[in-house]
Amino acid sequence: MKLKSYKPVTPTQRFKTGLIFEEITKVGSDKRLRGILPKKSGRSAGKVVTRHKGGRQKRFLREIDFKRDKRDVEARVAAIEYDPNRTVNIALLYYQDGEKRYILAPVDLKVGDQVLSGEKAQVKVGHSMPLARVPIGTVVHNVELTPGKGGQIARSAGGGATLEAKEAGYAHLKLPSGEIRKVNLKCLATIGQLGNLDWKNVKFGKAGRKRHLGIKPTVRGVAMDPRSHPHGGGEGRSGIGMSSPKSPWGKPTLGKKTRKKKKPSDKWIIKRRK
Repeated sequence: MKLKSYKPVTPTQRFKTGLIFEEITKVGSDKRLRGILPKKSGRSAGKVVTRHKGGRQKRFLREIDFKRDKRDVEARVAAIEYDPNRTVNIALLYYQDGEKRYILAPVDLKVGDQVLSGEKAQVKVGHSMPLARVPIGTVVHNVELTPGKGGQIARSAGGGATLEAKEAGYAHLKLPSGEIRKVNLKCLATIGQLGNLDWKNVKFGKAGRKRHLGIKPTVRGVAMDPRSHPHGGGEGRSGIGMSSPKSPWGKPTLGKKTRKKKKPSDKWIIKRRK
């Protein structure tokens, strides 16, 4: 997907870029597979649990099939659609029995292609199968961590995990972060790398565009009072006043490891991320 620039009629449009939705083949989603996404503004039970969230444009929530549990039934790709709730586009599938479902759209998946999920699936883009049947060196996405739970790994734009080895009932996957992790060979994975690769290169250009996404401005800690942030206070423009920066809750940042030392998933990690 290519990027487009705008004629700078206003200063905010001088560096603004956007996506050219050349892959999108249908405007508007299937009404039976969508519902209104409620606005929570980063709050749970009325309390702020995620800062700098609020507002945003109204969205519809598309029901995505992460499990791919409709086995051995062929489906035809009817459309490639835009999803405002994720960075990657989605594909609308029409199954032979009449059911419709959405899946994440990988690179080179086109309207009219046939996809399949199960043991009989071939190693083609969009097909889903257990990791035991995936050849070594193949790039996969929407990978399960627990068999039958649904894909949890590599689900964003440009995402893909590389199958590097198979050993003792487990696959060694190199994740987009660089981490190498063990995953059960019974877990399902979908062939191919996810599309919309240029999403990370988009320049928003103006603050209002971020507000439409529900992202509010972030205030620097040094501009606050000492009660609101550890960096706050002081006369005039002063520094943070401490040896290392801290989070708003007083926890050290910039290099401080926050992962628990005895986490149950440690035994599945072969190599840490970079």
